[in-house]
Amino acid sequence: MDGIIKDIVLTDKSFLLLLKNQYTFHVESGLTKTEIKHWVELFFGVKVMAVNSHRLPGKVKRMGPIRGHTMRYRRMIITLQPGYSIPPIVKKTT
Repeated sequence: MDGIIKDIVLTDKSFLLLLKNQYTFHVESGLTKTEIKHWVELFFGVKVMAVNSHRLPGKVKRMGPIRGHTMRYRRMIITLQPGYSIPPIVKKTT
């Protein structure tokens, strides 16, 4: 999960989407919808009904007189077929 999915989005809207069997992830910006769909189906063992995505803008960062942008990323909203779900992912802390 390190290379494809960067992290899980935990916002008010993403919690409401969980009731509709939709999961929200940040993924690498170069991936296509079909690549994400196949990867989620293989990794989690679920059937994906739809994949929606949008690119979020990078933030402006400055170091002295030089202005730059942080890297853009893509947010994917994955809709699963009824009867399927993704188990919660828990990070281990030591």
